[in-house]
Amino acid sequence: MEEVARVYARALFEVASERGVLDTVREQFAQFVDALSADRELEVFFVSPHFSTAEKKDGLGRMVEGAEETFMSFLETLVERQRMPDIFDIRERYDELWDKEMKLLPVEVTSAVGLDEATVQSIGERIGRGTGNKIQLTTVVDPDILGGIVLRVGNVILDASIRNRLDQLRKQVVQARPPSPV
Repeated sequence: MEEVARVYARALFEVASERGVLDTVREQFAQFVDALSADRELEVFFVSPHFSTAEKKDGLGRMVEGAEETFMSFLETLVERQRMPDIFDIRERYDELWDKEMKLLPVEVTSAVGLDEATVQSIGERIGRGTGNKIQLTTVVDPDILGGIVLRVGNVILDASIRNRLDQLRKQVVQARPPSPV
């Protein structure tokens, strides 16, 4: 399934890029998928094999009025090939391609307590300089990490939390214990 999503996302991305509508398609794709996520009946209608291709195309026409031609054609292709169940994964792959094209790198900073804006911006700037990308920075407060920070830079995680250090120490202590007599 992952490969199917990658192929469809790449095809849509390349056509949208050729036609100069990358941003428009991304925005409309997000709106469409968000609408499906928000309405279970709508999602069932488009992914269920119980409804015909003609019914789904008719529903698309009514739901997606005024959509960019490239995007509308793409949705119709998904309906015709019974690939609507893959639409959520396809959107994720499309967004990844878009982020890469825009040199946009998502960075999530998790801390036990809220960090001041200057500290967060400093972290983002350092990562941006090191990677050469624009940084899309988000912050999360998670008291369970106890202290320190956890950085998620794209798909890489740097865990400098106290919780992680304690877990590592606990593992070392368990490994260092002499075996108990039987």
